[in-house]
Amino acid sequence: MSPSTPSPDEPHDTQWMMHALALAERVLYSTTPNPRVGCVIVKAGELLGEGATQPVGGPHAEVCALRAAAAAQQDVTGATVYVTLEPCSHFGRTPPCVDALIAARVARVVVAMADPNPAVNGAGIARLRRAGIAVTTDVCRSEALALNVGFISRMHAGRPWVWAKMAASLDGRSALHNGESQWITGAVARADGHHWRARACVVLTGMGTVEKDDPQLTVRAVSTPRPPRKAVIDGRLALRPDARLFDGSDVWVFTATQDPAREQALRAAGARIIYLPGDQPEKVDLAGVMLWLGANGINEVHVEAGARLTGALIAAGQVDELLLYMAPLVLGDAVGWAQLPALTHLDRAPRYHFHDVAALGEDLRLRARVAARWDALLASVQIEQ
Repeated sequence: MSPSTPSPDEPHDTQWMMHALALAERVLYSTTPNPRVGCVIVKAGELLGEGATQPVGGPHAEVCALRAAAAAQQDVTGATVYVTLEPCSHFGRTPPCVDALIAARVARVVVAMADPNPAVNGAGIARLRRAGIAVTTDVCRSEALALNVGFISRMHAGRPWVWAKMAASLDGRSALHNGESQWITGAVARADGHHWRARACVVLTGMGTVEKDDPQLTVRAVSTPRPPRKAVIDGRLALRPDARLFDGSDVWVFTATQDPAREQALRAAGARIIYLPGDQPEKVDLAGVMLWLGANGINEVHVEAGARLTGALIAAGQVDELLLYMAPLVLGDAVGWAQLPALTHLDRAPRYHFHDVAALGEDLRLRARVAARWDALLASVQIEQ
């Protein structure tokens, strides 16, 4: 991440905000559906307290930092608070963080980005200023959005942020025609993929992948206190109740078929059936799936599916980001990673913007996102001065 420009009056703002962002990153797997937030309290260049948002029902980052300072017998009067998201100003599961900051008599609050949650949406900043607390905004805004892009997308657009994960050869092939695909990439890349599973709220796959691979869809290479939910796009409602993904956890099954007997068997295995038919027989409304997930508190969706569903999601405009692991081999006549309709003009091709590349062992991880959606979210969290 490239650091943002420091505010003119306080050259150390970026340094301390990056510290707060590092704290937020530590709770990447645990705060859903709440955002990941970090907070740092500083006075005269000295760190007095720090904290990050706890799991749902627990204290927010600002309260954690204030408690840490109190436990260390530090006086925060006149201090500067750095927080990666606008402090909340409403009673939810916990009291407003704005009240705690005002009561602590801090002098200044530096905020990375606004909270577009309708219950906040600038009200936190306004209350701090009315209380006589100086507020500096938009410090490391882009970096803060990257940590909470799903939460911001859900608040701004009513749908989660969706990335599709693929492993492919240099020539864009994901499997041989006989179905063999394990393993195209190495162990380091596969472990990194589990990190992305762990940070997501939902791991989404298709019926074809379940039939072919019988995956568990669990997080195995990293430790997470909050495993993501599992979801399957199954237009024909053909999912077997003995599939390995049914392990006692909830499984959301999106379908376009109503069959009481099959539904009963799947519910007994742990499925929740969501009927969302599309405009073709046995096809699920993919845009409707994302809106349903957003309405049910889902911030981030990790897609691990075959070429057909991955291509259908891209064609439907439902993939915000591509997470592509490329291995240094050439497979030639093999299966591609996305099956898309034939195009007649290049200007009709779905277009993504590369924004990150990383070497993982012998493989590369490429990340590309829909630039217009990212820009819209970035604008939505800008705070008026």
